[in-house]
Amino acid sequence: MGGWEVTRLLKADESTRHIRIIALTAHAWVTDREKAIEAGCDDYDTKPVEFGRLSEKIESLLTVKK
Repeated sequence: MGGWEVTRLLKADESTRHIRIIALTAHAWVTDREKAIEAGCDDYDTKPVEFGRLSEKIESLLTVKK
């Protein structure tokens, strides 16, 4: 099962849709980002990993918005 399919399943289930998902992939085309968002990913990042940027994305997704 691929990542997009897993994301769709998690986001379709009420008990797991709250789980934040960042697609981390070597696919860096604009259309790949669109596929990730369409599948239900909350954000997208590419390899090679820039840990500072990834850390900011994780922190942003985990921050409770008031």
